[in-house]
Amino acid sequence: MSTRTASCECGQLHIVVSGEPLGVGVCHCLSCQRRTGSVFAALAAFAAPYRVTGASTEYVRTGDAGSRFRFHFCPVCGTNLFHTEEGREANSVAVAVGAFADPNFEPPQDSVYECRRHAWVQLPADVVGYDKNPEG
Repeated sequence: MSTRTASCECGQLHIVVSGEPLGVGVCHCLSCQRRTGSVFAALAAFAAPYRVTGASTEYVRTGDAGSRFRFHFCPVCGTNLFHTEEGREANSVAVAVGAFADPNFEPPQDSVYECRRHAWVQLPADVVGYDKNPEG
């Protein structure tokens, strides 16, 4: 099974995932915009197990439907490398696509919180868009 490694900007924090992504998507919610400093977050979900090396700082945020997400940042350079949903850490992890530093990474299949998408952002025509998060 193939593995992929994503790392923070300074290289102190790494995550190694195996296999193909469970899904790749972008999120335009205001929290993701603030968290990334960009106009959307690009994330890829991978099944467990995954391996993390290096120290991380955590920030827990409650989503619209009450789910709690645990974001992991490098305490040195501040990169938000990955996050898990509390209670589902043993099942999957969401990794920032840009942290793989692979311009050939799979494109997104879906786009959530389209209601917050900046009007100038254009995604490929085959990306499925949702006004909010279809998972609640």
